[in-house]
Amino acid sequence: MLLQRLSDRHDHASFRETHQWSIENPGDFWREAWSDLGIVGDPGSTAMTGQGFSDTQWFPKATLNVVNTLLAGNPDDEVLVALTEDGPRRSFTREQLRGEVAACAAALEASGVRAGDRVAAWMPHVPETVIYALGALSMGAVVSTASTDFGPSALIDRFGQIEPTVLLVPARSAYAGKVTDHESVLDEILSQLPSVTTLLVAGSSAGRLSFDDWIAPHRGAPLAPVDLPFDHPGFILFSSGTTGKPKCIVHRAAGVLLKVLSEQGYHLDVRPGDRMLYATTCGWMMWNWLVMGLGRGATIVLVDGSPGFPDLGRLWSITAEERLSFLGVSAALIDTWRKAELQPKDFGSLESLRTIASTGSPLGPEGYDWVAESISPDIVVASIAGGTDLCGCLVLGVATEAVRRGEIGGPALGLDVTVVDSEGHQVSAGVEGELVCRTPFPSTPVEFWGDTDGARMRSAYFDRFEGIWAHGDFAKSTPEGGFVILGRLDATLNAKGVRIGTAEIYRIVQSIPGIQDSLAVAQPHDGDSRIVLFVVTTDELDEALETRIRQELRSQASPRHVPSLIVRAPAVPRTRSGKMTELAVADIVAARAERDTSSLANPESLEWFRQWAKGSRDL
Repeated sequence: MLLQRLSDRHDHASFRETHQWSIENPGDFWREAWSDLGIVGDPGSTAMTGQGFSDTQWFPKATLNVVNTLLAGNPDDEVLVALTEDGPRRSFTREQLRGEVAACAAALEASGVRAGDRVAAWMPHVPETVIYALGALSMGAVVSTASTDFGPSALIDRFGQIEPTVLLVPARSAYAGKVTDHESVLDEILSQLPSVTTLLVAGSSAGRLSFDDWIAPHRGAPLAPVDLPFDHPGFILFSSGTTGKPKCIVHRAAGVLLKVLSEQGYHLDVRPGDRMLYATTCGWMMWNWLVMGLGRGATIVLVDGSPGFPDLGRLWSITAEERLSFLGVSAALIDTWRKAELQPKDFGSLESLRTIASTGSPLGPEGYDWVAESISPDIVVASIAGGTDLCGCLVLGVATEAVRRGEIGGPALGLDVTVVDSEGHQVSAGVEGELVCRTPFPSTPVEFWGDTDGARMRSAYFDRFEGIWAHGDFAKSTPEGGFVILGRLDATLNAKGVRIGTAEIYRIVQSIPGIQDSLAVAQPHDGDSRIVLFVVTTDELDEALETRIRQELRSQASPRHVPSLIVRAPAVPRTRSGKMTELAVADIVAARAERDTSSLANPESLEWFRQWAKGSRDL
């Protein structure tokens, strides 16, 4: 076990000792991680310079290309498997994948793409997306992906900011038995993305350039990834907030590689030859996280479509058939299985399965119990938490320690993670507060796209506590060294494990005739959270208006933006300057202690929400 070898090398008696060493000696830790994890490239003479988040530089003399690590190994090994709802199983050996990536890189170059250019994909969870991303990374282009459940408006809000030159889209996709034709909206998307010079369509398409035809002339080209500095950008991920368009978070490819492989290798015991699946989409950072698993020598299994189609046992059938050793899902899905009294063993042998990872929302003790009782007490349940902002984890499982029900195992190696009060002071175990990180890490974002003076990035992470990364999660530590995540401290919503900004909801909802104002919050419900949308209307909220709200959110944004409840409210609380006060309502509906509301222009409006919340649990 990689973590045990690291501890033994330094004569540490416990994970706590190893973790303390890693944050006291970050340069030494990350240099050893580079070696332990088999990163291909020259790390240079220095692992880090500077101190603190503002002036630390990681591996300033390093040269590498992440693709060399991701595609290293036996050419005959099966390394990628793809399963969709309506198509055959596809698989690639490492040599086959290398060939497709090489052809894609050559095609990108022939299309005029150069290092630093942005390329984007609006795609399902299929091999073409992985090939396209790795091809771009190999030549130094910057990759951004979004899933097909995003509508045109949400897509343009994202890609319109970064101005990609090449866009990969699907002809169609399937979800829960329904096939969606995407070609009908391509002209609308292209009209709003004038930077796109090459449009590629994955799948059969009439009159448009197919992805396969685009790369076909370049098959046989050698794979020749370009060595790049450690800080070279590789990914742009999107994080929606409560105001404005989604933030475009620029990540260094090498930083994500090193951080994620440290999580998979040290913490979660992913080994060469393992077979791993994470139920995700291309619009969630767990897609990037899963692809990095190639760097552990693992076979990654891509599953597109609904995890509940044709039945709730779909992922368990795949686990048995593909002999998975690692299965990653959302906490909400585990709770769905538990409530349905699903018996995973009914779908085949699970003897290869060692680890079930859970993220997206807190996994309660009952979820841990269900795994132990329904599968095996020997299965490691690894709850993990972090997010898009770091494309990795702040806290996660610890391979050398016993699983404790209802707890996340411990802090990530190399990160000084703790819980603080509103003044930034560390609190004792069991005391609720804000999850923060006090040390820089290699996957700290390079920048926010277009944030020339760094003001937006400082505001996002560092304005609350000087020199400390404020993550925005409500949490507590445990006496054993673990963590319990209790939810978000801000008004950003969490829908089935994916964070959603309210700004996107308001823009769409308030364009509907009859809607005067709106406010959306997350409410804990039945072991998870649900989105509640309050609307102020000119007339009654009837079935027709409610249906239109849901339809507009589904088509213009995504199904995840559709609220569980739509409720008519008399007024939305606002400050004297006119700013909506989402957090005040969020505290009320979540039954948290209410914060200071002295700045409200209409504090009396909160009483209606208090009365509604009292009777809302049964809705």
